[in-house]
Amino acid sequence: MIEMPPLQFADVNGIRMGFYDAGPKTDRPPMILCHGWPEIAFSWRHQIKALSNAGIRVIAPDQRGYGATERPEPVEAYDLEHLTGDLAGLLDHLKIDQAIFVGHDWGGFVVWQMALRHPSRVAGVVGLNTPHTARAPADPIEIFRRRFGDSMYIVQFQDPGREPDRIFGSRVEQTFDAFMRKPLPRQSGASAEQPTAGIGASSKTNLAFPQMVAAYDAKFDSRTPILSAEEKRVFVDTFTRTGFTGGINWYRNMSRNWQRSAELDHTVRVPSLMIMAENDAVLPPSAADGMEKIVPDLEKYLVRDSGHWTQQEKPEEVSAKLIEWRRKRFG
Repeated sequence: MIEMPPLQFADVNGIRMGFYDAGPKTDRPPMILCHGWPEIAFSWRHQIKALSNAGIRVIAPDQRGYGATERPEPVEAYDLEHLTGDLAGLLDHLKIDQAIFVGHDWGGFVVWQMALRHPSRVAGVVGLNTPHTARAPADPIEIFRRRFGDSMYIVQFQDPGREPDRIFGSRVEQTFDAFMRKPLPRQSGASAEQPTAGIGASSKTNLAFPQMVAAYDAKFDSRTPILSAEEKRVFVDTFTRTGFTGGINWYRNMSRNWQRSAELDHTVRVPSLMIMAENDAVLPPSAADGMEKIVPDLEKYLVRDSGHWTQQEKPEEVSAKLIEWRRKRFG
């Protein structure tokens, strides 16, 4: 059986947000678990159970544009000012002064930004796969375009005609069949890190994800699924209802976020943990090299034999590390 706490709702920052809350309400500071793309709060199901059973209060929202949370129409409603403002508003709703923010994939970018934009509300930060980086030297979309070309998925996502949204939205089960799998085992003698799609990416990688999904047939995929049939049904049913545009709109604000971050101090000044996945082909461990320069109080931890979906691929190890670090740094 899939176990999740009851779904609750809060009016925050101009939207209605769905979230899950488990563990003792007296526990301070709680841990806020922030998902990535294309995910929902359900992606943290294993950690919600493990952390709450360990006596830690844990809160997992469906973030703006996803799942049970509202999906505003304007693209600009998905910039980092809104996304971090939603989490600050959730703390206000729950009458919580400070929390430890844990983020995977896009959620990782948001939680590092929480420490920059709402520092008084942040007790600590955990990045799962997603490192904190200094401000890019140029518009990140232009960097991606020069490095990978127009077919690179993040560049494609800028399409105002929303063709990627339609491709994924018309093939929801196909999308999750294609994405939610463990990477193939490395051949002996292969490089320790695969070609990458994100910060440390190789231009040799095929990053045309919409076209990859459009041509995908699970019958010919030898990789191991990370979701049971029941778990996959939760994702498929949710995204069949919501579509993918809300989450893709986060990517459509990358240039705006870059433009509006020029005056920010990018140093994170709270206790921080960076959990890296050995075989993540999107955000490799090397992407976290040098983080100590802008995250002075940083611990790093490597999850061996895991791809990108780390909290679902290696749930026990991720949960154990979160519990250990939380107790060590916050009691």
